[in-house]
Amino acid sequence: MLESQCLYGQEVFVQRSEVAWRKSSRSNGGGQCIEVAVLGDIVAVRDSKNPGGGVLRFPREAWTAFISWVRQPGS
Repeated sequence: MLESQCLYGQEVFVQRSEVAWRKSSRSNGGGQCIEVAVLGDIVAVRDSKNPGGGVLRFPREAWTAFISWVRQPGS
């Protein structure tokens, strides 16, 4: 299924079945997980319990900065 998404003012079409979603290797199956997919310069994030639901999209640089911050001791 081809899905139209608006990313930062530009319409982008994504083949939902071809997106490579991945879940954290630290996921323990407790139902509190997200899945992440890289779509060029965009990182998409969704709830693993509801894969057909909404998707948050972030510029790759912003996602990288967020992950770096989370990995800092005391975060």
